Amino acid sequence: MTNNYEVPKGYDEVQEGVRYSEIQVIEYLSKTTGTTRKANLLLPLDYTPEKKYPVLYLLHGIGGDHNEWLGGDPATVMGNLWAKGEAKDMIVVIPNVRARANDEGNPADIFTIPHFEAFNNFINDLTNDLKPYIEANYSVAEGRKNTAIAGLSMGGRTSLYIGFTLPETYGYIGAFCPAPGVLSYSNIANAEDGLFTRENFTLPKELETLVMIVEGATDDVVKIWPSTYHQALVDNDVEHIYYVTEGGHDFTVWKHGLYNFAKRIF
Repeated sequence: MTNNYEVPKGYDEVQEGVRYSEIQVIEYLSKTTGTTRKANLLLPLDYTPEKKYPVLYLLHGIGGDHNEWLGGDPATVMGNLWAKGEAKDMIVVIPNVRARANDEGNPADIFTIPHFEAFNNFINDLTNDLKPYIEANYSVAEGRKNTAIAGLSMGGRTSLYIGFTLPETYGYIGAFCPAPGVLSYSNIANAEDGLFTRENFTLPKELETLVMIVEGATDDVVKIWPSTYHQALVDNDVEHIYYVTEGGHDFTVWKHGLYNFAKRIF
């Protein structure tokens, strides 16, 4: 795979003669939140239980829910990749990352520590509830080399948190415009100690892990944090992909990241 991260014209548009999978809505019981939760699911074309598929968990941002990624039309991005044979067949699970009983998008407490902690709590919902549900109900190729996690903004932060906390589970970690909080910060609204210190924001040397961080050139929301995480990984000698592309804190960048990440996993 080359280090060229350009995307072809029309990569995110419906193309004549290409077949596309349809997004399905699933529900699963979460012991973590004590509720029944929803997720969106994209199965590869001609999905069959006779074959086992790797799984990508694709996470939304701070004000969204399991439907936010639909604004980036992942079914079209993935369908075009599959049509060209440029991505492996995979199951894409798009969950609600806000792991609490009140899990609807755009909540009143959006920029508060308790809300951030609901995203942190998704590590438990994913590990104990959603991932077991997917593996019990779909034909899944298990193991870290068949399991990826990626997300936009707060979902990027959560993907880094989960992937770096559970490196034996996730062989591929993507963060598209990742939000602050992976490392410590303080601003007018909040301060957090950080999910990792700079020293322990690292991965075991013996495990091969694909890590990708994507930054929007004009992102005035997360600002320096993607490059800050990149530099911390450089300092810790963690091999990873980092690139900057045109766009702000929006699907121009997030879809770009999904395209490049999906091409390189599994």
